[in-house]
Amino acid sequence: MRRRSYEPNPTEAIRKRVAFAFGGRLRGTGSGEDGLEGLRGVTLVLCMGPRVAVSIRSGRIPSHTMKAPAMKSLLYRFALPLGAVLALSVPAAGQFSNPDTSATQVHNAIPLRPPAGARVAIVEWEDLECPDCARANPVVAEAVEKYHIPWVRHDFPLPFHVWSFQAAVDARWFDMRSKRLGDAFRDAVFAAQPSIRGQEDLQRFAASFAAQHHLQFPIVVDPQGKLRELVKADFELGMSVGIRHTPTIWVVTNRRSGTPFVEVVDRTRLFTLIDEALSETRAH
Repeated sequence: MRRRSYEPNPTEAIRKRVAFAFGGRLRGTGSGEDGLEGLRGVTLVLCMGPRVAVSIRSGRIPSHTMKAPAMKSLLYRFALPLGAVLALSVPAAGQFSNPDTSATQVHNAIPLRPPAGARVAIVEWEDLECPDCARANPVVAEAVEKYHIPWVRHDFPLPFHVWSFQAAVDARWFDMRSKRLGDAFRDAVFAAQPSIRGQEDLQRFAASFAAQHHLQFPIVVDPQGKLRELVKADFELGMSVGIRHTPTIWVVTNRRSGTPFVEVVDRTRLFTLIDEALSETRAH
């Protein structure tokens, strides 16, 4: 059963949650509302009710040029008519759950390399509030444990999600204690995702997780904004690669010729792709 996670009024959902992706005065809800302000090559994801999501790529839109009136004009002239058409003809496959099966068109392949010393790795861009990311997480974790390969996890909080940006910031706080603890927090968030409905739930969850590991979770997690900048940098890196949805997962290798990486479009083939990558890199 699909979990309805949007306001029943699609117009209000758009006005409330997507504006901050463009910057300016009209912004989204939650503490991550200005998290993606003014980014280069922003992808604006518009939710047209619970069944349809539309992804629109833009260039850099500086926050001082896109004010509320311009944003509203964009929504009414383009997004809403398009949403109405799509709502009548295109049922989306869940909440931004990889709506198409075509591979990502890669614009920047530099991040699609394994860490130094590794032949094969998994590289993923994820959103901690994304249901399909939660479904993919245990599959990827199982593969990493079986093959003992690195798992490079990047943040890609989608603009219309209420608490995903702050969750990514919280994960970075745990990363500062240890990367293993940060990843354990991400896994725990995915497992508890249905019970986290907003910022207050997230705050309680993070504090409880910290207490379980004998840590005091601060009320102000990122007073200097350094962790937010790390999350934004991951988002921009994903945009430079060509990310269009979450999760986006690659099996990457250290090969210098041929095809050094492959996107995992069908997760049932993840183990097969890793086997092939390990076989192809044996001589390298």
